[in-house]
Amino acid sequence: MSIKIKYAYLKDQTWMFRRNYPADVRFILGSQALKQSLRTSDPKTARTRASEVNARFDQIVATTRASGKASLELLAEETAPSDPEQVWRQAADTLRSALDGERAALPAVAFQPSQRTVSRRKVDDLAAEYLRKRSNELRPGGYKSVRYSVGLFVSAYGTKAASSLSQADGKRFTEQVSQLAPTIGKSQRTRNKDMAALLKFSAQEKSRITARTQKRIVSQVSCFLRWAVKEGHIAANPFALVEVDQRVRPAPYAVPTDDDVRRLLSETDHSLHRVILFCLLTGMRAGEAVGLLRDDLVTKGNLGVFALVRPNRLRELKTDASERVVPLHGVLQDQLQHLPAAGPLFPDLTVPLVTKRFATLRRRLGVDRPGLVFHSTRKWFITQCERTGVPEHFTASLVGHQSARSENRLTYSIYSAGISDEQKRAIVDSLRLPA
Repeated sequence: MSIKIKYAYLKDQTWMFRRNYPADVRFILGSQALKQSLRTSDPKTARTRASEVNARFDQIVATTRASGKASLELLAEETAPSDPEQVWRQAADTLRSALDGERAALPAVAFQPSQRTVSRRKVDDLAAEYLRKRSNELRPGGYKSVRYSVGLFVSAYGTKAASSLSQADGKRFTEQVSQLAPTIGKSQRTRNKDMAALLKFSAQEKSRITARTQKRIVSQVSCFLRWAVKEGHIAANPFALVEVDQRVRPAPYAVPTDDDVRRLLSETDHSLHRVILFCLLTGMRAGEAVGLLRDDLVTKGNLGVFALVRPNRLRELKTDASERVVPLHGVLQDQLQHLPAAGPLFPDLTVPLVTKRFATLRRRLGVDRPGLVFHSTRKWFITQCERTGVPEHFTASLVGHQSARSENRLTYSIYSAGISDEQKRAIVDSLRLPA
């Protein structure tokens, strides 16, 4: 339910006050209304401040009317009573000149700082509470990332009172993060170590975590501190003005060559064989493929079998655009007889298992090139569509990307119903696996 405060309204997350002057006061002041920012997004604080401005409004009205009456009486003695309009105008001009300094900046109430009680709780205590809250809001993968970032911050400042954190602490933590090695999350030697031990371990390594990872860690810690501000545990976010200086450079996935694809599909008895086939010929992500249920497969007459990529009991989707209908290639339809007739199509697989087993498989087959990961199967599908002349927005609808046909993608998606099932079928059937 929306909160209502008399004479106040919310604009860009900030409460504003506006109250129109009565006609006689408006005439004298030459101003329509008293307007002022309440300088808060909190409705309770806004309500208190609105009452302060209201009191000031009443004072302005009373003062203006009293001064106007006095000026009018004084001027009426010197002006013919047959010309009341002239009396009013001259009185208003006189009063405006007298109030010119005050009218130049209609009085704004100087609000007292909020008397907010700032707690003395330690960073590690607040972090534990925050992580419990986020564990109920995020998917497992997202929560794991947040837990890792906040855990790094706790390892450096866990014993410190949260209210004593400063911007210098934020800058120092950001500098420390930039010196960490990418292996600290994988090595047993760094398990449950504080920041000092992590930096000592990283000093022996050559590589450093990427700028993208640094930005993610700093952003997630900043989100934790914003929550602490909102809950009244700290007065301000010390990370508000802290930024990672390094430029984020994208690290694109490698596209499997024809020879790579042949090698990856050569072992038909491998547990990943059918999942690799599904992702190569549908462009699905690993999570979308292993999350398929038999109920997600539908037959559309002579167009064959289609897969409904949608949220189900096994998994959620990455974005709203990810929900789509993808036709199964003839090769995949032949494979269905070897898959379960009910429930999950790949009951023994999860995304972590797929990525780990794929890494083992590619090393054994000699296709261990930089950037070649399981997600590269999706890039192979998109590349094949591009090379066969499929329009970009057609491919986007098949792989669950936002359409890039026009600059205003939102408007295009509103007016377009998307490509037809016949068009999707024609695109997928045109794909050919390397002989």
